[in-house]
Amino acid sequence: QVQLVESGGGLVQAGGSLRLSCAASERAFSRYDFGWFRQVPGKEREFIAAINWTGGRTTYADSVKGRFTISSDNAKNTVYLQMNSLKPEDTAVYYCAVDSRIAPGYCNIAAVYHYWGQGTQVTVST
Repeated sequence: QVQLVESGGGLVQAGGSLRLSCAASERAFSRYDFGWFRQVPGKEREFIAAINWTGGRTTYADSVKGRFTISSDNAKNTVYLQMNSLKPEDTAVYYCAVDSRIAPGYCNIAAVYHYWGQGTQVTVST
């Protein structure tokens, strides 16, 4: 059973930064691709970023390109989402997700991922 735990959310002013962490069980980390999604009430889960199991391929949504960076630390079994230049519209619950090697071009589809964390709230004030 794959287990994921997100942390690092909180309240920040517009223009500020946060770093989210997704700690994964060791079994998951060596064989899985990771994605970050976010969701606001009444809307579908939105793709943010993804990183493949080698860490060599990253993908970003247009809305966060140049502001957010996804990375992985194999030694710590952790995936990070560094969020800079935050905007009020970035306010959402952020989720980490994993699945076995996802084909390129599909990493932005929430339904592809079978395992999800509990989510962490990010609130950006004006």
